[in-house]
Amino acid sequence: YEQITLFGLIVVGRRPVHYGPIDPVVSRELFIREGLVRGEIQSRAKCLTANQKLLEQLDELEAKARRRDILADEETLYAFYDARLPAEIHQTATFDSWYKVNSQKDPQLLIMREEDVLAREASEVTAAHYPDTLHLGDLALALSYHFEPNHPRDGVTLRVPAPLLPALPAERLEWLVPGLIEAKCIALVRNLPKALRKNFVPVPDFVKAALQRIEFGQGSLPQALGRELLRMTGARVSDEAWAEAAQQVENHLKMNLEVVDGQGKFLGEGRDLAELTARFAEASQAALAVPQTAKSQQPVEAKVFAAVAEKTQQNIAGLSMTVYPALVEENGTVKEGRFSTAAEAEFQHRRALQRLLMQQLAEPAKFLRGKLPGLTELGLMYRELGRIDALVEDILLASLDTCVLEGEDSLPRDGAGLAALAERKRGSWTEHAERLARLTLEVLKLWHGLQKRFKGKIDLAQAVALNDIKLQLSNLVYPGFVRETPAQWFKELPRFLKAIELRLEKLPSQVQKDRVWSSELGGLWAQYQNRLNKHTQEGKRDPQLELYRWWLEEYRVSLFAQQLGTKVPISDKRLSKQWSQVEP
Repeated sequence: YEQITLFGLIVVGRRPVHYGPIDPVVSRELFIREGLVRGEIQSRAKCLTANQKLLEQLDELEAKARRRDILADEETLYAFYDARLPAEIHQTATFDSWYKVNSQKDPQLLIMREEDVLAREASEVTAAHYPDTLHLGDLALALSYHFEPNHPRDGVTLRVPAPLLPALPAERLEWLVPGLIEAKCIALVRNLPKALRKNFVPVPDFVKAALQRIEFGQGSLPQALGRELLRMTGARVSDEAWAEAAQQVENHLKMNLEVVDGQGKFLGEGRDLAELTARFAEASQAALAVPQTAKSQQPVEAKVFAAVAEKTQQNIAGLSMTVYPALVEENGTVKEGRFSTAAEAEFQHRRALQRLLMQQLAEPAKFLRGKLPGLTELGLMYRELGRIDALVEDILLASLDTCVLEGEDSLPRDGAGLAALAERKRGSWTEHAERLARLTLEVLKLWHGLQKRFKGKIDLAQAVALNDIKLQLSNLVYPGFVRETPAQWFKELPRFLKAIELRLEKLPSQVQKDRVWSSELGGLWAQYQNRLNKHTQEGKRDPQLELYRWWLEEYRVSLFAQQLGTKVPISDKRLSKQWSQVEP
């Protein structure tokens, strides 16, 4: 800056002046260091764009390799420009003029090559080890890398449209990318309890040997690693120990998921697939929603609904995704929806067809609503749970499922198919509905009798058992239980309730034994409930988990009322084996 005075009077106090002519040496250094190396100038010179692109590529190499020794430092970049730039250039205008003329003679003028800016060769960073996409079926999802400890995106990030979250294989995400798998496995083993970890020392050597025999991306990473370590040492690591070790792994060794909506707009990110699936469930359904037209907003009618495809392609966030159309029941009306998993689509379609069959068979439905056996008693027994008309509706819908839909190789997907099926089986519906109503009354009578046992003074010694029984009952008989309980298990409810009666009769003489069993059953139920919640968030429908849930009831019968017998041979070992069949 300069100051101008006239006879000691300040005329201009602070005016910027060009520093180049004042100190051309320092000005040139500043121009190169701040302008060219750090990109602080506005210039259209193609060398600066090309060099910036090269540096970004090399910066990504460092992010992938998680090292800061690949790209040369600023002094090397400064030296590159210093050696090639004329001494008189120290401002943008002069630089642009000089470059425009001379780059016509030499198109590669001031354009850096990799060897100019690499501090070392990065041969370990290959496309195979650090891919830019993750292939899941026909989809290719973008991967990006970031190296900044404690940053939310540190590590590898997968860009995922919200509707694809439920279909993402959680086990595949454990493997990250080939270039990071060794570091992750070392971290997993080092996080094991010392008593286990000492079998695998030195850890890097054991991990390297194990990985040579493991096929990348197949199954569960901890289980695959555990099998090889067991083969090498004879030391077995339990699933629980691996799970605890995985929780302690640093964030950059867990896949980060960037979630986007149907248009590719950023919604959020995180490393917990189940939590993200739950958080963006609404966004997922919004992206899958059938395009709104006057026709699509009309409720689906039983006799006239058009064919619903089993699967179709939909463009979501620039990806052509396979989605599964199905009919959906909402508050008693049916409309068309789309789902990211075939299992969820099948479940929703079946429930919607039950509702449409009520429309298709309106006359017999009207008759049954007033003529079901035991209506008065049903109303009395159910009044603590809800209204009799809701119970009757559930009985009719559930009986339609067992009478009409059960046993069909494939569910009807158009009005004509549904009408033909309803006509073929309508003759036996009344019998099914009446049988289910009588069974429901039997269940409610047993349930009502058990409820009386909880009234009055409670023996504190029996409190643990009584709390366990109350929880069990609340998951057997509740508003809507007739329709929600699978038909093959609904008929077993009287036996399960009678087993509770026998348990209560024996309780005073075996309080301590009952307390031990209650503790075991509480843990098994919590395990089931946690997995069910996870599956619900992910849109999974696992028949093995449903079977496990009802085997828990059979296990209770085997503990407390052996004389009633069980539907299947059951024991804690059989339960554990069944749990191993459940989807993660």
